[in-house]
Amino acid sequence: MTARILVVDDEPDLELLIVQRFRRQIREGAFSFVFAGDGVSALAMLEQDPTIDMVLSDINMPRMDGLTLLGRLQERDDNLATVIVSAYGDMANIRTAMNRGAFDFVTKPIDFADLETTITKTLRNLETTRGYQRRQQEAERARAQLARYFSPSLIDLWTAESEGVNLGAQRRDITSMFTDIASFTTLVEGLPPDTIGPLLNDYLTGMTEIVFDRGGTLVKIIGDALNVLFGAPTDQPDHAERAVACALDLDAYAEAFRVRWEDKGVAIGRTRIGIHSGPALVGNFGGGRFFDYTAYGDTINIAARLEAANKQLGTRICVSGSVVERIAGFRGRPVGNVLLRGRSEPLPAYEPLTVERHADALTAEYMAAYTACETSDPTALPSFAALLGRDSSDGLVSFHLKRLLGGATGVSVVLE
Repeated sequence: MTARILVVDDEPDLELLIVQRFRRQIREGAFSFVFAGDGVSALAMLEQDPTIDMVLSDINMPRMDGLTLLGRLQERDDNLATVIVSAYGDMANIRTAMNRGAFDFVTKPIDFADLETTITKTLRNLETTRGYQRRQQEAERARAQLARYFSPSLIDLWTAESEGVNLGAQRRDITSMFTDIASFTTLVEGLPPDTIGPLLNDYLTGMTEIVFDRGGTLVKIIGDALNVLFGAPTDQPDHAERAVACALDLDAYAEAFRVRWEDKGVAIGRTRIGIHSGPALVGNFGGGRFFDYTAYGDTINIAARLEAANKQLGTRICVSGSVVERIAGFRGRPVGNVLLRGRSEPLPAYEPLTVERHADALTAEYMAAYTACETSDPTALPSFAALLGRDSSDGLVSFHLKRLLGGATGVSVVLE
């Protein structure tokens, strides 16, 4: 690759002398020279020609001297290599030149063998510097891409321990989470763009920050919906517990968000969350420049169906028994043995609760009513009715009461 060198000097014979002395290098394509008579002309040439790699400059010149030119080049941050070539080789000029970014200082009269050595050494250093900068830019681009999926703390860990990073396809035990806002498509159709844009950005920013704070991996955002993984790409032995804690945080944020926008006259549906734990194939399944860290398997499908099941169950968060069995001291209410749409076997489902709600007397009463329902005890129906009378907003209680009023018994639930 030809190195482009700008020579800045007001001596009329220097251009011919340099072209003659470096004719072999010019012929072989190693060097290419352009010339300017002072600092002002040099800056104009640099503005027009961004391919220049190196500047050789005299000090004493009309309009703008070489030391002033060095200062101006520092301001521009052109990533150029600079060398001063001057008869004024006293220590003060040398120190000033170095302080203003000069790589070296060559004294006049010019020793062209020494000048060639200096040019070669300077260009080699420039290439090393540019190589570092390229790698830094590539790392920053990669970090920006990873930041779409992974928490900042996880990226920092990878930066410090790059050998531990494995984004290739692998089978892992993970917890999958899906979130979705009820009736969001209908809401979007009825709102102007200058409202829906800020609303959605506000919502997604808050939700993703919570996901990252809990160490989750953001797999996809589709409209208002999030798909999140815990336990991949790094080991998280407590991935199920992390997911449930994250879901409770997300629920609290989404409810506060909904109230805040209702005060602005925008009625937003509740956020529903489904969680399931199990094996899945996870990894980067993109190619070339396309990055798509995602997961495949039944674990992912069940989590998505549990999210949708909230609509009929009257819950906002629904987790499977495989999640509960991975969490010591799980706090929540049993929903029932739910047969999800498209499944042949029912699975136990639960509604996780906050510490405060779990300790509430109504939760203990729910557990008693649910136990009665499990055993087809006739007291289940009046128990659920009494609970709904005390809290008419309890969707899960309302769901079971309607089932019992319709003649259902037990806790097996078939969803449409």
